[in-house]
Amino acid sequence: MTSSMRITWILGAHGWADCTVEGERAGAELTASCISNAPEDLLTAVARLVAGEAETRAQFEAEPTAYRWIFYREGADSWVRLLELRDGGDHDNKGTEIWSAQLPVDAVARAVIRCFDEVARTHGESGYRGKWGEHFPRTELEALRRLRDAYRRVDGTQP
Repeated sequence: MTSSMRITWILGAHGWADCTVEGERAGAELTASCISNAPEDLLTAVARLVAGEAETRAQFEAEPTAYRWIFYREGADSWVRLLELRDGGDHDNKGTEIWSAQLPVDAVARAVIRCFDEVARTHGESGYRGKWGEHFPRTELEALRRLRDAYRRVDGTQP
């Protein structure tokens, strides 16, 4: 099982971001538009995964392409799939898998938290709003951080 994951979120032209996800063996590049709540949806999906849900999802709209994150959980392990779809309303089976990895749940949460911590350090919350067009997802980020901390205490991976 892969044990690491890295996600970067690079703000581009107003209302657009490029996202890169990397594992130990492969990576994928995605685009997100602010027409959807992509950052909030990703943070919330991972928070729900950490909280114990067996399957969660998030979607990035790239007008008209969409990128769908699907998270499956079994115990402390997860399987992350990224699908590229021609249209956001398409069923999963019409998508092309562009990346997948089996990871500990904690590794997924850590990667998403680190990603958005870096965005906040780089741009600040007002700079983020100026480039993305919406508020920085502070509430969702802190909710995920609290859930991860609680998960790690219960799981025994944190003193």
